[in-house]
Amino acid sequence: MTTAPTTPAQPIRPAIEVIKPGALSTFQDLGRAGYQQLGVPANGVMDERAHRLANALVGNPQDTATLEITLMGPTLRFGMATAVAVCGADLDASIDGTPLPIAQACVVPAGATLSFGKRKSGLRAYLAVAGGFALHPVMGSDSTFVRGGYGGMQGKPLRKADVIGLRAPRAGLPDAPAQPSFAAGVMAAPEAPLRVVRGREWDAFSADAHAAFTSAKFRIGAQSDRMGYRLEGPALALSAPREMWSEAVAFGTVQVPPDGQPIVLMADRQTTGGYPKIAHVCAVDLPRLAQRMPGESVRFTVVGLDEAQRLAQLQDTAFAALERDHG
Repeated sequence: MTTAPTTPAQPIRPAIEVIKPGALSTFQDLGRAGYQQLGVPANGVMDERAHRLANALVGNPQDTATLEITLMGPTLRFGMATAVAVCGADLDASIDGTPLPIAQACVVPAGATLSFGKRKSGLRAYLAVAGGFALHPVMGSDSTFVRGGYGGMQGKPLRKADVIGLRAPRAGLPDAPAQPSFAAGVMAAPEAPLRVVRGREWDAFSADAHAAFTSAKFRIGAQSDRMGYRLEGPALALSAPREMWSEAVAFGTVQVPPDGQPIVLMADRQTTGGYPKIAHVCAVDLPRLAQRMPGESVRFTVVGLDEAQRLAQLQDTAFAALERDHG
């Protein structure tokens, strides 16, 4: 009895191989909606603007997960030619040593290496690949929640020798460059005060606290992360002691614990909080805060709720047009 000759198995080249993982590289999308009443954090990207622009540049829907890269970026070897874009912080990205411009789509050739160097500006960069990463959604989202151990790549930041699959890789680039056209007022200078609206307990704080909050600089403390930014500055005191029930909080809520040092809740925030809320950072300025590092300072200025909503709607309109034209 003769047996048919067998063809030697061909080696499978990984879509993307992690050579170095970087300091904290996690997959994030626009968040895990619909589960906060069960105590499940929303998670998601810290800088929604950079995330959405990176996806638009490579023709992805806005809710496609990107790789959120913090301060020290990874080294990634691509097993196939793939269009990519990096937006947000300038962490000196390069392809086989050739600089990769920020906010510009390009093709990484098969076998090439995408790496990051020294930080030039910002804190968080967002890497989008055309067609998206091949991840397994948890509760409808690809966002990584490291403390909970789920989402993204088994709930962990990238690790050396991880293999990242690509869902539908494309090497083609959109016909025209994608750049959002934001209406006046949406974008603010990096050093401009962060715009906030008054929080539910604003009137419970003293006049001195109001004055300090809107005039003083607050230093971002070392114990700041994706869950919250701890600020250091003048203590913000209540007019009188106050007992509160825990209630829902949001991305950008500014809580003030008993020591008077405010905490801005960020993407990995808990779902409820019991500290008085002096303010909420406007959605259009959350990206600027997300790009600030511990040790840097921020200031605040109060705007009306109507103005905050108007700016958020203008930003959404600009991105909707961008995604319609390039998606």
